[in-house]
Amino acid sequence: MKVKEIFAELEKIIPSVLSMEWDNDGLMVNGDIEDEVLRALVTLDATAEAIDYAVQNGFNLIVTHHPLIFKKLSCVNEQDVIAQKVMTCIKNGITVMSFHTRLDILDGGVNDALAFVLGLDNIEKYGDLVRVGELSQPMTADEFADFVRDALSCDYVNCVGQHMVRRVAVAGGDGKEHYFDALRAGADVYVTGSLSYNMMVDAAERKMNVVEAGHFYTEYPVCKVLANTLNDMGLETEIYYCNPIATFISDNFVD
Repeated sequence: MKVKEIFAELEKIIPSVLSMEWDNDGLMVNGDIEDEVLRALVTLDATAEAIDYAVQNGFNLIVTHHPLIFKKLSCVNEQDVIAQKVMTCIKNGITVMSFHTRLDILDGGVNDALAFVLGLDNIEKYGDLVRVGELSQPMTADEFADFVRDALSCDYVNCVGQHMVRRVAVAGGDGKEHYFDALRAGADVYVTGSLSYNMMVDAAERKMNVVEAGHFYTEYPVCKVLANTLNDMGLETEIYYCNPIATFISDNFVD
């Protein structure tokens, strides 16, 4: 398939009408929309590492969740990190497509993927983005925190609250704007990537558990959704795991 055909199909499946006004996504980098796509690489972020992997392994399409170009470029030269990546893609005939907030909101997108990985039943949408579902069996707060850490392969999670968990609200990535939706949904726990300190304190006082599992880990499951979509279009597709934010736990850490 040609670049223009793939992008047109993805635009139908993940329509731009769902994108937030402030967002910048879509066809990020492309030299020729008539190019035939040989292999597609799916990754959460178009990091330099992911782009180098694509160059070395014959991928000429990269599909990401986070936009390669989010803010306007003020220059295109080797001193600018984003511009460097754009130039590398152009030099090597690599197209980059990104699907950001539209994929957060999409039915079957980021938050449904997160709810699926956590095994939630009876999933409902609350607000534009939050998904709310139920565990098959109730858990203690500590049991649930361990469960989330294992399900998402996190090194650790931050959590507040010590209340039993059955009803679960989820929002991948930065969940600050959707915290009150989780409260109004009557969730026992809110699972998100990151939340402000004040909201964590507020949640504890409102007797709602919170599990903060990291921006990358709560959004990474959507890569499987993107890969499956491209596979269904007949493309040879691979998922590249690249978490640019390393976790370091000191041997002197006090539990």
